[in-house]
Amino acid sequence: MEISILIVTKGRPDEVGITLNKVRRCIDLSVHEVRVFIDGCKKTESIIKNFPWVKWKISEKSVGASPARHLLYKEAKGAILIGLDDDAHIVTSNAITLIENKFNLNPNLGIIAFKEVKGVFESDNLIGVLEKKAEYLTTEFIGCGFAVKRKVYLETRGFPLWIDIYGEESCVSMEVLDLGYDILYTNAIVVNHRIDRAKRRLQGRNYYRFERQLRNSCRIFLVYYPNPIMRILKLLLHNFKKYALSDAVYFKLYWKAVGNMIFTFFYILKFRRPIQKVTQNRIRKLKNVPY
Repeated sequence: MEISILIVTKGRPDEVGITLNKVRRCIDLSVHEVRVFIDGCKKTESIIKNFPWVKWKISEKSVGASPARHLLYKEAKGAILIGLDDDAHIVTSNAITLIENKFNLNPNLGIIAFKEVKGVFESDNLIGVLEKKAEYLTTEFIGCGFAVKRKVYLETRGFPLWIDIYGEESCVSMEVLDLGYDILYTNAIVVNHRIDRAKRRLQGRNYYRFERQLRNSCRIFLVYYPNPIMRILKLLLHNFKKYALSDAVYFKLYWKAVGNMIFTFFYILKFRRPIQKVTQNRIRKLKNVPY
């Protein structure tokens, strides 16, 4: 079965190089393909010559992670699409076989969510993997490592163009569930997300994430829920008390996000497609994917 491995990258040529070297060891290029979208980064273009077996797509200007995925995924040829972050790689040696088997065993399966292990390790052998099997139907997937059936993905609207980063996985997940397909979480397939959380905090990553997650969570409620107003108000109140009142930077970013939501309200309404009540009830009963 042909499989497409799809990666969006920006500003991390060394990391995406590590990921591609690890990907190359576990695929058969006569059957599989690897596609990488460079999201407006000349520095990353310099490594293209080192990976002639990769199908590269280059955007001169940055479009954002979700729009980049939207553009990249519709060009993939594989029956199964494996999505990886540029700083994440699959640790499980027989992952391709496991993915194919799980999709073959369950025709209603739309997405497989992998187990994420965060951290930087000297060797994949040092990455702790749970011995006890954990596998269950879940509400969504984590973008750093997952597999989606191409047929199912094309039935959705794809990764949203109205989100730049943070929250796009939830959009695809809700559309997949609303179509009646399953999302399976399994710790039999492990992806190492090579992030240094302490370093990111020093770089202000939490501030960056806060603004976008707040803004995008409100947008998701507006697009997918039949009665979104109370959900949005509760979300805003929670974030105001927990974050905006605790930190001057959070306070500023909170109101920036609120202002953006007001300014783009009618634009976001164009994408509104509320999920069915049966889907809402199903989501409430499913276990969440572990973060």
